Formats: sequence, structure tokens, C-alpha cells
Amino acid sequence: MRFFAAIFLVLLSTAGLAEPVKMGDVRLSQSAEKLRLVFDISSPLEHKLFLLSNPDRVVIDMVNAQSRGLRSAVKSSNGWLKGIRTAPRNGSDLRMVLDLSRPVSSNSFVLKPDHKHGHRLVVDLFAKGETARVVPGKMQSRSTPRRGREVIIAIDAGHGGEDPGAIGKGKTREKDVVLAIAKKLQALVNKEPGMRAVMIREGDYYIGLRDRIKKAREHKADLFVSIHADSFKRSSARGSSVFTLSSHGATSEAARWLAEKENAADLIGGVSLDDKDDVLASVLLDLSQTATIEASTTVADKVLKQLGEVNELHKRHVEQAGFAVLKSPDIPSILVETAFISNSREERKLKNSSHQKKLASAILSGMRSYFRKYPPPGTTLALRSAGEKYIIKLGDTLSTIARRYRVQMDELRHSNGLRDDMLRVGDVLLIPGALGG
Repeated sequence: MRFFAAIFLVLLSTAGLAEPVKMGDVRLSQSAEKLRLVFDISSPLEHKLFLLSNPDRVVIDMVNAQSRGLRSAVKSSNGWLKGIRTAPRNGSDLRMVLDLSRPVSSNSFVLKPDHKHGHRLVVDLFAKGETARVVPGKMQSRSTPRRGREVIIAIDAGHGGEDPGAIGKGKTREKDVVLAIAKKLQALVNKEPGMRAVMIREGDYYIGLRDRIKKAREHKADLFVSIHADSFKRSSARGSSVFTLSSHGATSEAARWLAEKENAADLIGGVSLDDKDDVLASVLLDLSQTATIEASTTVADKVLKQLGEVNELHKRHVEQAGFAVLKSPDIPSILVETAFISNSREERKLKNSSHQKKLASAILSGMRSYFRKYPPPGTTLALRSAGEKYIIKLGDTLSTIARRYRVQMDELRHSNGLRDDMLRVGDVLLIPGALGG
């Protein structure tokens, strides 16, 4: 999310104190067209890769890193790799040089730990003229365009179990109608390309407020949406509302996290507070909360506008409150009061399946508008927004590339300044707004 960059700048000042990334063993896999090198590393690595010729070599500059000897890998490279050299650079950095026997194109990425391996740096070398498109973590099929992860929407139906929530004059229970709306929203989200819904409550049972946040974090949610139905002593009160966390709520939550920071491992975008002094921890948490509340307010405003298309609005601006379910410091969170269940007319509408679907559709429209403009990095929506590059190989035509990526040929021509459909092997095409397939 957008606060990552800000957090990185703060952490940069303490980089001198960080343990260097240690380069471990290297594993190779070889085909006629590609050589993959997988380096075990002790922690996430910032690096830059570039190619040099005469002689052919790949240079990888790594920030705050150290290495052991890696020459044994050369024997299994089928002659592509002549040698691996490493040397310290700029005091704490490391430069690695892969000496090659042939020209290549290349790509690299860092993988997070899985059940079998720790952190890894992956370097792919392609025979010159082959494509360098990759799917991080999987062997690349050259016929399959790159895909990112899905945007995860955590959908929270309020109340449940012994807590019925508000009850209308017609005995309609809040917990029932909001679960029905949540399920309709889940179905709509799961039909949306690039999105996936996670239900916090799937049936008639109660979940603690902080457990709801915990579940959203376990699923690495990009957005938390809590659905409710309002109530007021005056039955004339009506309309939809959308809430985000108030500054007072943020302040109290920050104090709570700082008091328990030794238990807050992996709290804000993968940055733990337990090894930070009080001042740095406070700055990091403030950066995270500020960015999260800003994102929450933006998406809340878009959802509120869409709700205004299907229901009257209680207030025409996003409201703020200290609701516990909105207090995640790292997940943008909104609370939607769909209508006043204490209003007889709105109570009847809340029970209506067609109106429930309209409310769910309005919430989705607001979220879709937000994520199209601010797609989380690494997601399919981000790749679609940025487009991707394709290196032309023998046998490619403009029409086959357009069909593969589901784009119009005119879009390809316009994005690449092509006057005709002639392609040259080795040239690079920008694929505009490709979702892949």
C-alpha cells in the first residue's frame, strides 16, 4: 500500500544498523532456452540487475549484502555460465557478476519464504531473442501472459449469534439482513476480475471485534468492509452512511499498539515494532495509520456516492467514529450503515432481496472505482493499469499477440507507435491494460 514508501524512507536511516543479507547456496535449472539461478538469501533483498557485453555478463548490485563462494554452480549450467564473481561495493553492498558464454536477456525477482525454502533471489537468463516474461514463483510458460495476485476484500457482517444488533419495529434483526447483504456482496466481488472476497462471518455466530480485524489480517486483506444497519430513537431517521476511523480512535489505538509492540510482529506491511525504540515505533505507526486513514476515506467517499444512487443518504459526507473494527493500522477499513432499521420504510427495504443486491452492487461499484485508480502493487489490477512488456519472437504476429492478451490491435499499434503490422524478432511491445488469460 502507499505507506510502504514512507516507511522505507524512515527505515533507511537505520539501515546501517541492519544485519547484512547473507547469500547462501545457489540452485540451477536448465533448458534449451533458459537458465534459472535461485540464490538462497537470509532476508529480503534490494537489488538492481543490468547486462554488459564484450564480454557478455550479468551484473547484480545488492544493497547491504555479503556472499560466500558460488563457483560450484558453473558445472551444471551447460556451458552458459563461465563463472560467478563477487566483490564488496560501497562499503556494505555486494556486486555479483555472472560471466557468460553467450548473449542473453534477463529478469530477476525476490521470493518470500514458503514451507520448503526461505527468502530467495531468482535470476532468469534467456537465450537472446526469447521472452523474458516471468511469473514469480512458477516456471514460466511463454504462451501465458503474466498475472498478479487478486485484490482481497474482507467482508464483515456485523453482530451475529447472541448479539442480534438493532431490531426494527417489524422484528427484523440487523444481524440477519447484514449477513444477507454481505453474501450478495461476496458473490459480486468473486465475479469481478482481479478481486476475491473473504467472509469474516459466514453464519449466525458472533466474532469478537478485534478477532474480525485479526481474521482480515490473516487473509492479507487489501480492504475491510463492515456492513451494518443503523438505528435511532426517532423513527424518522433514514438514509445510508459510511464511516472511517476518527483521529481520536486512531490515537487510542496507536497507544494500545505501542504498549504491546513486542507482540506486534509483522504489524505494518511486514515491519515489526518489537525491535524498534519508542520514537521510531511511534513514527512508523503514525505513518501507517495516516496512510491507511487517507486510503479509507478515499474508498469510503466513492462507496458513499454509489450508495446515493440506490438509497437516500443520511449525510452527504463520510463520517468518522472510533468503531473498534476500523482500528487496523495497516488495512484500509470502512463501516457501511446501509439504512436505518428503526425506520419502518427502510426496514421493509432491508428485508427485500432485490434491494439488498442493489446495496451490495453500490458498495462494489465504489470499491471498483477506488482500486482501478489505486491498485495494490503486485495485483492483477496493478498489472492491468501499468500494462506489461512482451519481447517479440519468431512466428509472432500482431493479431496473435492481441488475441493472447485480449486487447485490440488498434490499441497495440497506438501504444507502440506502429504504422503497420510488421514485427521484428527481439523488439519489445508494450501491452496496454492487459489482464492476461
